[in-house]
Amino acid sequence: MSETFHIISDGSCDLPEALVKEKNLTVVPFYVSFDDEHYLKEGTEMGVRDFYQQMVDRKGVYPKSSMPSAQDYEEVFRPYARDGVPVICICITTKFSGSMQSALNARAMLLEEYPEARIAVIDSCINTVLQGLYVLEACALRDSGMGYEAVIDRLEEIKSTGRIFFTVGDMEYLKHGGRIGKVAAVAGSILGIRPVITLKEGEIFPSGIGRGRKRTTEKAIELLLNYLSENGGKIGNYSIAIGFGYDYDEAAEFKKHTLETLRDKGYAVQDKDIPLYQIGATISVHTGPYPLGFGIVEKGIL
Repeated sequence: MSETFHIISDGSCDLPEALVKEKNLTVVPFYVSFDDEHYLKEGTEMGVRDFYQQMVDRKGVYPKSSMPSAQDYEEVFRPYARDGVPVICICITTKFSGSMQSALNARAMLLEEYPEARIAVIDSCINTVLQGLYVLEACALRDSGMGYEAVIDRLEEIKSTGRIFFTVGDMEYLKHGGRIGKVAAVAGSILGIRPVITLKEGEIFPSGIGRGRKRTTEKAIELLLNYLSENGGKIGNYSIAIGFGYDYDEAAEFKKHTLETLRDKGYAVQDKDIPLYQIGATISVHTGPYPLGFGIVEKGIL
């Protein structure tokens, strides 16, 4: 089936490079820096694994990320505008980044040159692996043959269903990055206490605390189960992934335990139903090297 439009996302989507190629996507990367001076494009000039290794090796050094510029987007949008190919661009929540504004600025510049260009810029209201799932749902809708405007409408319908349930290794990066917000009111800075956090419609909310990794990861599973139960219990209606940081082995064990728990609750799930995706630099500069949890969003095609 020939493609009638092209899907673009910013680097917050954290999809593996091989999957980006397979789905014929374009990703506009964020930038990352460990010294506030030299910013490198994530995924091309600095690999995600190298980024995490530096965080682990240089404890106490807090990296920063920077959004794509309007020029970055303009360079990506231009060939599609020139060739008359419609574009859907999916951006990280505007509550976390100005990436969407960069995309809108690029769109405005190109419309002066190509007034017939069709460039839809969508605030996903989410981020990281959940944004990746949302982008993959856009691909599924595209590949089903659904029209451009209908895909945009359906994406707008499902984005409010997106949730992230996750925990972190410690509080330091959340505090340093200024992302702790409401979480601080629950968890504070008590030694050994780690938060469990829900992301909903672009904002983070406290969902519990625990001493030790096992308790907080169990709480993340509990939040996933509660969400499924509250929304009809039909797991097949949802796209789910596990996001992890530095420690792949921990994530693999967490996935195994999650699948066992879901099956014990009567859910028919296979290994392929819950992929593992590594969380990229855009979000991990705020979570530190050990984020772990779920992304879930309603499927575009039910």
